[in-house]
Amino acid sequence: MKNVRTINSRDNPRIKRLKKLAGSARERREEGLMLLDGVHLLEALLAVRIKPRELYVAESALAQASGEIAACLARPLLGATPLYVLPDSLLRDVAPTETPTGLLAVAELPALSEQIDPQADAVLLDGVQDPGNLGTLIRTAAAAGFRQIVLSSGCADPWSPKALRAAQGGQFRATLFEGQDLCAFLKGYRGTPMVTRLDGATSLYAMADAPFLGPVAWVFGAEGRGVSPAVMAAVPTGVLIPLPGRVESLNVAAAAAVCLFDTLRRRGVK
Repeated sequence: MKNVRTINSRDNPRIKRLKKLAGSARERREEGLMLLDGVHLLEALLAVRIKPRELYVAESALAQASGEIAACLARPLLGATPLYVLPDSLLRDVAPTETPTGLLAVAELPALSEQIDPQADAVLLDGVQDPGNLGTLIRTAAAAGFRQIVLSSGCADPWSPKALRAAQGGQFRATLFEGQDLCAFLKGYRGTPMVTRLDGATSLYAMADAPFLGPVAWVFGAEGRGVSPAVMAAVPTGVLIPLPGRVESLNVAAAAAVCLFDTLRRRGVK
């Protein structure tokens, strides 16, 4: 690669900026940047033809000529991207995860999405504050082909390193609408909104196929609190996932997987 440089000091301005990008949603918004950790996220970025602005690699990872990091850095699309080589201890210090992979990438945040399509499938996330759960939900929705993901203002930052890592690039395969009024969206939605709940709901497996064949907006809430009362009241169709094993409930990401992929099954997706 061209533009290879070495950084050894923790006082280097680029190192200080990496720490801010790792820990501050406000900094990411102001800079218009996100921080990716690992080959898989970088490959997901490149798969949608987005090039990172900068790359940072640990000395030991770069030295492994046959390793996946070295192979990834050799890709022609990255040829002109500035690469900064850091001592392993310094990269561990700035990495946003407890188990850094040895490769960090700084990339521009996508432009804000415009108007939501009220006649297309959507996944609505109400106050999901855990970045790991949020990332897993985004990954699940993208995998099921639900490309409109609508987030309430109470959700965690979907571009945080933890959310990005949990989603494994799902953010790059979907369109995210952040800070939305879910009740206002539901009021104008022209498909069938559905929400999982325990009381007054129909079993998912007892429902007819018809509501699933047109546009569907699935609503999922935060762990513990669930969907807010106002949003719950705006969704006439409540769905119960049968739990014959007598556990109290499913993790929200697991519940989303059941609902989204059952929607695909009913549509005959193979």
